[in-house]
Amino acid sequence: MSDAFPHDYSRARADFLGAAQAAGARLRTFVLPGHRGPDGGELAVDTAYLGPPDPVKLLVTVSGTHGIEGFCGSACQTGILLREGLAEAAAGPTTGVLLVHALNPYGFAYLRRVNEDNVDLNRNFVDHDAPPHNDAYDAVHRTLVPPDAAAFDPSELVANLTALRDELGPGRLQEAVTRGQYRHPDGLFHGGSAPAWSRGVFETVVAEQIAGATHIGYIDLHTGLGERGVGEPIFRGGRDADAYQRARRWYGDALTASEHGTSSSTPIVGNTATAVADGIGADSRLTAITLEFGTRPGPEVLLALCADTWLHRHHAPVDAVRSDLKRLIRDAFCPADDARWREQVLRRAREVFDQALTGLADAKPGDHG
Repeated sequence: MSDAFPHDYSRARADFLGAAQAAGARLRTFVLPGHRGPDGGELAVDTAYLGPPDPVKLLVTVSGTHGIEGFCGSACQTGILLREGLAEAAAGPTTGVLLVHALNPYGFAYLRRVNEDNVDLNRNFVDHDAPPHNDAYDAVHRTLVPPDAAAFDPSELVANLTALRDELGPGRLQEAVTRGQYRHPDGLFHGGSAPAWSRGVFETVVAEQIAGATHIGYIDLHTGLGERGVGEPIFRGGRDADAYQRARRWYGDALTASEHGTSSSTPIVGNTATAVADGIGADSRLTAITLEFGTRPGPEVLLALCADTWLHRHHAPVDAVRSDLKRLIRDAFCPADDARWREQVLRRAREVFDQALTGLADAKPGDHG
């Protein structure tokens, strides 16, 4: 099953659409305007739905929120939910399964974590008239994105990052970098200055395909944090008093929470689960996680992100995507030649999907706890 991992965005999309059609899913497509892929092909967010028109219970999975991380997410959606038939088997008189594929298609196609405007989509769901500024990032920005670097020098960058880590400590450095920032459009983890196109698409999907359900299990598929090959379920909501305990019942002791300090992820703002929580009714119950698969050690992942930021500042997108430097970010978010990692990912994703569907099945129609 490790061959379920596509080699590029175009293949991933074709595989997903083909498997969805074979499963009898209802498809929707949102085409990204003004951009094409490196091969000249269309870039789009595609959704596939199996189940009744108005489900009471709904499993939602999302891939490619962080572009390049879509290689993993797409493989899990296409290989497990569609080709293995898990989604079709789970769909019933009151239960539906919704797959949102390649939420950031530009980043997926150009092997970037960010979108067409260097925006981190998972930090974009905020009020841009009053964004939650991250003052700590201001102090590290010039190290991460040197203003006058005519060439990428990994040894110098590693030395500077090591000095920063020694000064701030690993935890404070990670939070300063990853929390999300709104003052440096050329920087890392930039949440944008306005709602991104993909945000509008997702809010439409929430309003038209998610909001009517009473019980929603939400899984956003990511890579790049945590122990290699381990799928960490990180709590992301909902907002009712029992949400965290409900997620513990579903996912067991493996569940972590950034706000509790138990996760590989520091607290972040403006993630996709925010849009779901904002878009559903007060009587709906959301049980949301990020499913995070570890790849490389944190410093290597950060180095890859810095390299990719430099690359796209100095080269046209089509040239950048063909650069040898792209191997760093590809290996940081989807190791290309590690069959064992891929098998671990698929095995763990299957387990977590089963846990979510069991949790939904156990929810009673009148249960709001």
